[in-house]
Amino acid sequence: MENIKTQVTQAQHTATKTKVAVAYGDGIGPEIMKATLKILEASGANIEPEIIEVGEKVYLSGNSSGIEKKSWEAINRNKIILKAPITTPQGKGYKSLNVTLRKSLGLFANVRPVNALHPYVQTHFPNMDVVIIRENEEDLYAGIEHQQTQDVVQCLKLITRPGCEKIVRYAFEYAKLYGRKKVTCMVKDNIMKLTDGLFHNVFKEIAAEYPEIKSESQIIDIGSARLAANPENYDVVVTSNLYGDIISDIAAEIAGSVGMAGSANVGKNVAMFEAIHGSAPDIAGRAIANPSGLLNAAVMMLIHIGKANIANKIKNAWLTTIEQGYHTADIYKEGQSKQKMSTSEFADKVIENLGKTPQQLTPSTIDENVGNIQIPEYNRPKQEQALVGTDVFINWQGSNPQEIGDALASLQSYKLKLKMITNRGVKVYPNGLPETYCTDHWRCRFVATDAVINGEKPKYMPVDFEQILALLSNINEIGYEVIKTENLYEFDGKRGFSLGQGE
Repeated sequence: MENIKTQVTQAQHTATKTKVAVAYGDGIGPEIMKATLKILEASGANIEPEIIEVGEKVYLSGNSSGIEKKSWEAINRNKIILKAPITTPQGKGYKSLNVTLRKSLGLFANVRPVNALHPYVQTHFPNMDVVIIRENEEDLYAGIEHQQTQDVVQCLKLITRPGCEKIVRYAFEYAKLYGRKKVTCMVKDNIMKLTDGLFHNVFKEIAAEYPEIKSESQIIDIGSARLAANPENYDVVVTSNLYGDIISDIAAEIAGSVGMAGSANVGKNVAMFEAIHGSAPDIAGRAIANPSGLLNAAVMMLIHIGKANIANKIKNAWLTTIEQGYHTADIYKEGQSKQKMSTSEFADKVIENLGKTPQQLTPSTIDENVGNIQIPEYNRPKQEQALVGTDVFINWQGSNPQEIGDALASLQSYKLKLKMITNRGVKVYPNGLPETYCTDHWRCRFVATDAVINGEKPKYMPVDFEQILALLSNINEIGYEVIKTENLYEFDGKRGFSLGQGE
């Protein structure tokens, strides 16, 4: 078992009582939290829980965020959260509490270690030992969506250089701290050349600072397939938010059970520890839930607050329990397991095994002075930014691209001229294909270009924002509805927007 950073040394805090904001959650949450806290108390972890109210009950009281003000205050006091799974009610615009906590508290790094427990938990990959490090604040999880026309909705994928730098450096520092040999970056920059391209470029820049650690990059689709087929070929994987969410569940599942894995969400000032599974309301109250995911999250929490000896003690007792064949229903196998146990019985068996070390599984031996991961503050370089055009999105329910194209091309708007129109990303004007299906959402690119010089491609000319405003007014006057614009910029002379098909 390994985890993120230790803020203080073991000697400083082994016997110190540590206050932790504790959320019992929904569904099976209260059952597994009760079991986890019972083990922590028996181990001598010296944790003082401060219970906070979050989740379904808060949502249904009329609070759309799922968390009360006094809970925020408790989190800010304690800086550490141990959270059981919560339920977000369907519909009515309820925001994901997990996303709210991660973004509001700046918990930029999600860390999910996944280890095989072969042969005690069934898996095809007995040597699997992977850590997924997922960016936790941006990407599509920014949650910025709009319906723009009757046919079309959009979701904005936001990737920032500061976000990329923090998570990629964290991954390399993590690998360095724990003696990991390789960091793999997973992206889709063959399609999303700017967003995923930024993540990939930052990865290559930072990887060059760690020549002792092998680095590699993979396209997320084949990378996911290879991770599922040969996880032993991976060590540390770093990726953006959505991809990380998907592949961390893949990794946990092929290791034997999503219910076994814990995770850490780490920021500069606050850290939150939780199981990766959901609230499982279908089995709530039946005393069959596996508390292992939340218990492993608690072990990560103990390492984080400088109590590695207690973390090792609990982890080894848990491994011993698994090794002895005392299993909850989700991993119980007739003829292989020794006894099927309830949630509380499993917790009692772990307590009984405190002080024991597994004989077959690899014991936990985290160094009590494992060290810190320090991420430098972002230093924004100064760049020359030049406005060179605009993409105008129009809601038009016609079907003939030539009609809208000819109308917009005839506009007299100083330097700005229509260059092309796309529909769902496919060029339909000029010279589109009649087979292309068109919705009511038209992207119309207006730019100003110089004449061709010495056979080179035309270069973009700078324009003034007032010219764009005049263009929009002209489009409105001829009867087209502008629903959105995206200005086109160059940064230090480099294009900051994707080219259209055939552009």
